[in-house]
Amino acid sequence: MTRTTPPKPSLSHEQAVFIAQTAKDKKAEDVLVLEVGDLTSLADYFIFASGESERQVRGLAAVIEKSMATQYHTQPVIEGKDTATWILLDYGDIIVHIFRSDIRQYYALEKLWADAPHIEIPEPEHPLSAPRQLVSG
Repeated sequence: MTRTTPPKPSLSHEQAVFIAQTAKDKKAEDVLVLEVGDLTSLADYFIFASGESERQVRGLAAVIEKSMATQYHTQPVIEGKDTATWILLDYGDIIVHIFRSDIRQYYALEKLWADAPHIEIPEPEHPLSAPRQLVSG
């Protein structure tokens, strides 16, 4: 049974939600944020997202990397950029897994963390790709 937890007031939580919103805004599929801090010492949050092609996976990783650098002045350790079937962005307390959809299904990593609480991803207040309103004059 999936359970959600109320948000914890921490910078890591804020950043995890920001990353998830950024991924969703850029059309990532099946975005999932798990709070794993009580289950592992690897990180506090795991984020999973999928893209349909290597190009989309690279694009998602690039936009997350750029958005986090701009918003929080932080850079990840990156693995998997060359093959782009599974790119990992390691922000210390947050580990982001961006998979090509078929590779995510094959490995099913989130099932290993089935006991972890799911974090709700609210809609962003200011979506990155909000349509511009034309002003006629």
